[in-house]
Amino acid sequence: MLEAKNNDELPAIPGKRYFTIGEVSELCGVKPHVLRYWEQEFPQLKPVKRRGNRRYYQRQDVIVIRQIRSLLYEQGFTIGGARNKLQGEEARSDVSQSQQIVKQLRIELEELLKILRR
Repeated sequence: MLEAKNNDELPAIPGKRYFTIGEVSELCGVKPHVLRYWEQEFPQLKPVKRRGNRRYYQRQDVIVIRQIRSLLYEQGFTIGGARNKLQGEEARSDVSQSQQIVKQLRIELEELLKILRR
């Protein structure tokens, strides 16, 4: 995952399960209307919506928002470029996880084969 240079200057993310849009705005240094716009532009951002269509962000959402902020404001990416970069990282992460699962499955199957050969 990408780490923003400026994230050191941002406040630490508290150990809460859900954050309101106002809290996320303060944690990420981005105004609420920008967060609502980014939800439309980045499929990775899907806050939980509850009573009265209120948004509740989880810790992973806050991390993604900080990555988006870094890509746009610090690294000079366009919205489309940042979207592509995040989707590329997501795809690499999925491939890596798949490879780990296959590797673990193979180890387990080899152990099972050893047991059956006894």
